[in-house]
Amino acid sequence: MSPVTLQINLAPTDFPHARLILPHQLRQLGPSVQEVLLVMDLHRSKGARFAGAWEERKPKMERLLADLSAADPRIRVVEVDYSPATTRALSERFFGGTRLPMKDSRGGPYHSYFFGLAAAAHRHVLHLDADMLIGGGSRTWMAEAEAQLAAREELVSCSPLAGPPRADGTVAGDTRWYEPDGRVPGGFRYRRFSTRVFFVDREAFVRRVGPLRAKLAPPIHVLRALRAGNPPYREPENLVTRIMVSRGLWRLDFQGSGPGLWTLHPQYRSPTFYERLPDVIARVESGDMPEAQRGHENVQDCLVDWSDVRAARKRWYRRG
Repeated sequence: MSPVTLQINLAPTDFPHARLILPHQLRQLGPSVQEVLLVMDLHRSKGARFAGAWEERKPKMERLLADLSAADPRIRVVEVDYSPATTRALSERFFGGTRLPMKDSRGGPYHSYFFGLAAAAHRHVLHLDADMLIGGGSRTWMAEAEAQLAAREELVSCSPLAGPPRADGTVAGDTRWYEPDGRVPGGFRYRRFSTRVFFVDREAFVRRVGPLRAKLAPPIHVLRALRAGNPPYREPENLVTRIMVSRGLWRLDFQGSGPGLWTLHPQYRSPTFYERLPDVIARVESGDMPEAQRGHENVQDCLVDWSDVRAARKRWYRRG
């Protein structure tokens, strides 16, 4: 197996969950990688979603990263470089020299994804967003993923199974976007790319999907972006998805042999979520998942009661 970089994107606003989830990610995946690259994005977007409590959380995040890197020599912390020279280099490498936006229309990460890929010491990279939970703990999944990418030119990336596995081998979701993979038992081929978690051979990724081209968001999102002071561009995963569809390419999700590897995504933030998070992490690491959670990539009410979030969203929509 080739050496692998585990690359995780972080920003100050992530601290309340990262303080627990980042050590969890390192416990689950650290034994399988040769480098851990923690990419800190200090370019602050507009709006609460990606910039909430930035100044308050920034020193706390910096202390967390310093403590983790001091305990493990494989951990490297780098700040996203937005300088013109670096932007030009990333644009040439991934976008054929065309525009590389700093952020998407929501204020979400854009430039930082490509910076993290390029900054990795190894060509095989497992990327995670800062909120992804990891189950299974397989020590062989990355070697299995590397073999799949090497043998199949139609694969852009591999990802762990989305959600804890079901006994019948099915997963929840819109079947227009995925189908069972005929070559990997329990695997699924997806037409959609996701920046939440992906394993790539960086050189094969560039060859198979490049060069990318930034696209404007739909008109209503462009207007919202301009009002908020954010760039008017669609998110990177949409660009890769469009190319996958047009070129007949796929993302492969699979659990793998033995305990395998699977992911879980907490889609909201709430007081209940932060209160429940230590228990959720413990249950993910032990594999103690309720049946109602199995097959779902997003955290369901059986693990975290999201009723407070739904009530707040209803109030917001009524005001809107």
